[in-house]
Amino acid sequence: MRYGAAIVVISGLITWLVWSTDNLFLLPFLIAGFFIVAPPLGIGLYLMSAHLERGEPLSGCSAYQAWKLNQSQVSMVSTGFTILMNIWLVANVALFALLYEGSSPTFDNFFSKVFLSEAGLKFALASLVVGFLIAWCAFAISVITVPMLIDRKVDGFTAIRFSIKSVLGNMPAMMLWAGLIVFIVGLGIATFYLGLVIALPLIGHASWHAYRDLVPAGE
Repeated sequence: MRYGAAIVVISGLITWLVWSTDNLFLLPFLIAGFFIVAPPLGIGLYLMSAHLERGEPLSGCSAYQAWKLNQSQVSMVSTGFTILMNIWLVANVALFALLYEGSSPTFDNFFSKVFLSEAGLKFALASLVVGFLIAWCAFAISVITVPMLIDRKVDGFTAIRFSIKSVLGNMPAMMLWAGLIVFIVGLGIATFYLGLVIALPLIGHASWHAYRDLVPAGE
């Protein structure tokens, strides 16, 4: 619970910062980008799951301790997800400038003006397509990558290769899992982030067991 509460506090601070700098139009894209950078954020939860699996105490199961298990590779992969999120933000800003035909809307009517109006139709469609492609790419390379990096002494490219292989080899189940992640985390965000206290630990622990099922211990 403390892990999820920390994410709630950080999310609230980011929202306040965006609000205070009059950049509220970025908030929907930052919220969507959360799904891209979420896998590395659960690193401490994966370590907790590993300890529970082995019947070991949870003392010392922090994100920092998990990162130390394979720090160079976890850092590399986390940087990759950060770059993907920045690509997502820059792509939407560029698409908004090129395709949105109306005057810049305020945050109060952003959704209706941009996504539900004729002026924003081209931008909305382009944003959804770009967002889906980036999100699916992030999911494919991350579904088991971070849990594998803290469980085994492998490099980031090997973990990503196993992740993509697992997604392609179990497409129906992986599509369902991706949908459940979006639904559960989306509910957490819709409750002004408070639901993330429960949603993030739930997704984190489930992701560890998905990794265990997809990559057996002896492989």
